[in-house]
Amino acid sequence: MGRLILRFFLLLGVGVAGLLLVIVALRWLPVPTSAFMVIRQVERLQPGSEVPPIRYQWVDMDRISPVMALAVIAAEDQRFPDHWGFDFNAIGRAVEYNNHSERTRGASTISQQVAKNLFLWSGRSYLRKGLEAGLTLGLEALWSKERILEVYLNIAEFGDGIYGVHAAADRYFGKTPDRLSLQEAALLGAVLPSPRRLHADRPSPYLLARARWISNHMGKLGGVGLLNRL
Repeated sequence: MGRLILRFFLLLGVGVAGLLLVIVALRWLPVPTSAFMVIRQVERLQPGSEVPPIRYQWVDMDRISPVMALAVIAAEDQRFPDHWGFDFNAIGRAVEYNNHSERTRGASTISQQVAKNLFLWSGRSYLRKGLEAGLTLGLEALWSKERILEVYLNIAEFGDGIYGVHAAADRYFGKTPDRLSLQEAALLGAVLPSPRRLHADRPSPYLLARARWISNHMGKLGGVGLLNRL
C-alpha cells in the first residue's frame, strides 16, 4: 500500500513538473492549439458530426489592433490589470445574482478562461474548477499580463470553429486583426459569451446593444492607454 501511495505522488509530481514546463515554454512560444480546439476536433470525427473545421492561426500581439485587446477587457474582465487571476468582487456579485435568479451568471476572469480553454474542458465539476484555480495561479505567476491577454486573444472562440482574432477578423470582416476598427472590435468582444449563437457579421439588436455598451466602457477604462498598465 505504501509503495502504491509513493508511486501515486511520484507520478503526480512528474505531471505537475511537466505542466509547469509547458506553461514556462508557452510564455514565449506561439500556442499551437488548445484543449477546447482538440475536443472540437475529436467531436468532428464522430459519425454524422456537423462540427465545422477549426479555423485558427496564431498572431503576435503587435499585429493585433489595440482596440481589439481593449474590447475583450471591457467585455470580459474590466479589472484584468489589477487582480491576481480572480475578481472576488465579480464573484460576490455573481453569487448574489445566482441565488435570486433561475439563470446563472459567471465571473471568470480572462486569466481563468485562458487556463480553462488552454488546458481543460468545459463543465462545472469541483475537479475542473480546482484545476482551473491552480492553473490560473500558475499563469499569473509565470506569465505577464500582456502574455495572458495575447494568448486569450488567440484561443478564444469567436464563432463555431472560429478561434482567435486572426480567424475572426478574416472570417467576419475580411481583414487582418491589426486593421480592426473600434466598432468591429466591440462586435467581436460582444459575441464572447455565446460565440456559437451570436454572429459578428450578422449582429442582432441584442448584439449591437452589447457592442455599444462595450464601446462605451472602453472609453470609461481610459482607452488603449489602459494597455500600458499590463
